[in-house]
Amino acid sequence: MTIQLPLSAHDAVLAGTMLAMGEAARAASAGLAKAGPDRRTAALKAMAARIRAAEPAILTANAKDMAGGRDKGLSGAMLDRLELTPARIAAMAQGVEDVADVADPVGTVIASWTRPNGLSFERVRGPIGVIGIIYESRPNVTADAGALCVRAANAAILRGGSESLNSSRVIADALRAGLKDAGLPEDAIQLVQTADRAAVGHMLAGLNGKLDVLVPRGGKSLVARVQNEARVPVIGHLEGLCHTYIHEGADPAKAEAIIVNAKLRRVGVCGSTETMLIDTRVASALLPRLAKALEAAGCELRGDARARAIHPMKEATTQDWTTEYLAPILSVAVVDGIEGAVGHIARYGSQHTESIVTEDAAAAERFLAEVDSAIVMHNASTQFADGGEFGMGGEIGIATGRLHARGPVGAEQLTTFKYVVRGTGQIRP
Repeated sequence: MTIQLPLSAHDAVLAGTMLAMGEAARAASAGLAKAGPDRRTAALKAMAARIRAAEPAILTANAKDMAGGRDKGLSGAMLDRLELTPARIAAMAQGVEDVADVADPVGTVIASWTRPNGLSFERVRGPIGVIGIIYESRPNVTADAGALCVRAANAAILRGGSESLNSSRVIADALRAGLKDAGLPEDAIQLVQTADRAAVGHMLAGLNGKLDVLVPRGGKSLVARVQNEARVPVIGHLEGLCHTYIHEGADPAKAEAIIVNAKLRRVGVCGSTETMLIDTRVASALLPRLAKALEAAGCELRGDARARAIHPMKEATTQDWTTEYLAPILSVAVVDGIEGAVGHIARYGSQHTESIVTEDAAAAERFLAEVDSAIVMHNASTQFADGGEFGMGGEIGIATGRLHARGPVGAEQLTTFKYVVRGTGQIRP
């Protein structure tokens, strides 16, 4: 027999607060959908202006978060994700404006056809409704997620990491002020104001049916918890175990430039390459050049036996092939052709982003066809795994699942669709 214990006063208040957020978001989503694309665009531009105006307050709040992060012993990569500078705030505001410039997806006719009986059919995009976003560390996600949800006429309930709570509060206030400036409901964007992890549990339960979809953006443990416990659909991604494969047909200079950028441009992003695969046919000649360039830029290499026989480096263990370092560390494996590269990726990858470097067009097309990841690239850095670089204005994350959304999750991926059927009096015989 299970005994249901009464809620403490704190738990009861939190439960009531979360349910009230769900109710307010549902009401706001209806108002946002009715507003039309022009007013949503105006709101996004006002939100960007409000972020710029709030720069001093954002920097002050972020300084508190950074101090708290150092006290907690956060890693350098985590502190890099947490930190906001004037340049990053300007980029955040520009990102919201970029989303404003993206075509409004709501009302788009995806497909249309007419049946022999004269009935016409359309598949039309529409908002999902209320989206919950649970994320860690990066306060800029507050702006990205809020803007993309507004672009697709969805209300957003945002639950950022405790490390970034001060920064996220000021950013969310700016977004809400922008909505108000445009005459749209402020509750279309709400930030969970507590670091209490129980708030996440309420979101996972669906807020009494008021939450339609959850999007987790963070580490492996967060995504796993959301996927395992959520009572509503989840658009999630695993860690970015990205690979760059140096094929035998690679241009050496191009390979060097790409691998150094793919690994080291920003090591704390999910599109950073974590494993370099190099074809055995060119490994002896090319690996020393690539290794020296990476090491000169401050990268630690961990290789398999064949890689270590060519260039001195630390020994890679099985764990290295499945580790998202988020640090200047790169695993290196020598593989036997495209088949060996595809096999390694299939065994150890997270289906995020993989790139082949080669001048052999046929080899490139085979790699692109056979690798089953959300993003596959040819002669390009994996650091391009970003919704903004895809022309989406921004993204909430890179989805590695197969249903609903895959790859960068932008405004279009935050829509659903319905069928609109028009007749002239037809009845079914």
